[in-house]
Amino acid sequence: MILLKNGLFVDPGTGTEGIRDVAIDDGVIIKIAESIDSSEYDNPMVYDCTNLIIGPGLVDIHVHFRDPGFTHKEDIYTGAKAAIRGGVTSVVLMANTKPVVDNVETLEYVLNKGAETGINVHSCAAVTTALKGEELVDFDTLLKHGAAGFTDDGIPILNENIARAAMVEAAKYDTVLSFHEENPEYIENNGVNKGKASAYFGIGGSDREAEISMVKRDVQLAMETGAKINIQHISTAEAVEIIREAKVKHNAKNIFAEATPHHISLTEDDTITHGTFAKMNPPLRTEADRRAIIDGLCDGTIDFIATDHAPHTNEEKGKHITEAPSGIIGLETSLKVSYNTLVSQEKMSILQLFCKMSYNPAKLYGICAGELAIGRHADIVVFDPNSTAYVNQFVSKSQNSPFENNKITGDVVMTICNGKILYNTLSEQ
Repeated sequence: MILLKNGLFVDPGTGTEGIRDVAIDDGVIIKIAESIDSSEYDNPMVYDCTNLIIGPGLVDIHVHFRDPGFTHKEDIYTGAKAAIRGGVTSVVLMANTKPVVDNVETLEYVLNKGAETGINVHSCAAVTTALKGEELVDFDTLLKHGAAGFTDDGIPILNENIARAAMVEAAKYDTVLSFHEENPEYIENNGVNKGKASAYFGIGGSDREAEISMVKRDVQLAMETGAKINIQHISTAEAVEIIREAKVKHNAKNIFAEATPHHISLTEDDTITHGTFAKMNPPLRTEADRRAIIDGLCDGTIDFIATDHAPHTNEEKGKHITEAPSGIIGLETSLKVSYNTLVSQEKMSILQLFCKMSYNPAKLYGICAGELAIGRHADIVVFDPNSTAYVNQFVSKSQNSPFENNKITGDVVMTICNGKILYNTLSEQ
C-alpha cells in the first residue's frame, strides 16, 4: 500500500488542482483527500510530496522503440525504461519497424513484448502495406488484434486517393489516422529548415511548404470524410492556422494536432548549434513558428504534446548533416522541457499541461489513463518543479538529444504504473 502526502494534486479529468493525499492499494487509487492518516492502513509506504506535483502518468502517443528490426538504437525494454524515467506510463508506438507493423504477427510481437515492461504499451499499425502508400492494410483484422490506430509515420501518404480511402476506412471503424505531413517535392535536404539553418550548412533544406501543403490537403479530406485524424509534430505557423480555422470556422471536432517538446522550445538556431543532434523531420523552424505553436497549444488548437522519441546511435548521428538520420530522443526530458517552456515561461497552467500530455492523448485513443480518480488504475507521476540538474545521463539505449548537458529546472522523482513504483528518488517516511 502506497500513501502520497501533501502534494499538489492535478487531475485533468475533474479539473482538480490542490493539495491532496493519495492512497493506492492493489494497483488502484483507493482514496483522495486533503488529509489521510497513515494509521488507517497497515504498514503503508508513506512519501512526503510537499512542494511536489502529483499528476497522471504521461501518455505519449508518438514513440519509436525501434523493435523489431533496429534494436541497436532502442528496443521495447530499454524504451520502456526511458519512458519510466520520464514519467510516461502509456505509449503508442509507431509502425515503421522492420518488418513493418502491417500484419497481425508483428503487431502481436510488439504488444506481447510491451506487456512485459511494466508500462502500458500500445501500437499503431501502418496505414499502407510496407509503408509504400499504395495499398491499404486490413483495418478490421488489425483492430481486432489490438491496433490502437493507424499511421505511416516517417513517410507521407502522397497519393490523395489512398489518403481519402484510408479516411473512409478510419471513419467506418471509428479509429484514428495519424499523418506525417512532409511533401518531398519541397525538400532538398530533410531535417534542416530552409532558411537561416540551411544557409549556414550550405544545403537546400526543407521548405515550410512541405508541411503546409499536406496539412491543407488532409484537413480538407478529413472534413469531407468525417475521419478522425491527428496531424503529427506540427512545425509551421501556417499549419497551426489551418487547423485553427478548421476547428473554429468549421467546428471540425474530428481534427487533432500534436506538438513536440523540441518544436516548442527550440528553433533552427539550435540546429546550427547542435548540428545533427537537432536534426529532425519536420525540422526546427523559426522563432515565429515556435511562438505560433505555443499559442496553438494554449488556445486549444493543438491538442497534444508528444515526443516523437526517435533513437539513433552516436555513429549514425556523427555523419555529415546531409547523411545523418533525422530524429531525437525525448521521453526522459519531455515533462521538464514542456513544464519549463509552457508553465514557467508562458501562460499555461499545470492543469492544462497535464491535459496536453495525459488526458487528451488518452481520450483520443480510448486508453484508460490520464485521470486520477478513486477506483482507477494508479498511473502517476510525481514531479519536482524546483530541482535543477544537468541533463547528462540517459536510460535510453541512444543519447541523441539536443538537451544533453543543458541545465533544466524540474525533474520526475517518482513513476507509478498500475500501482507499482517503477522509479523513485524519494525517501520513505
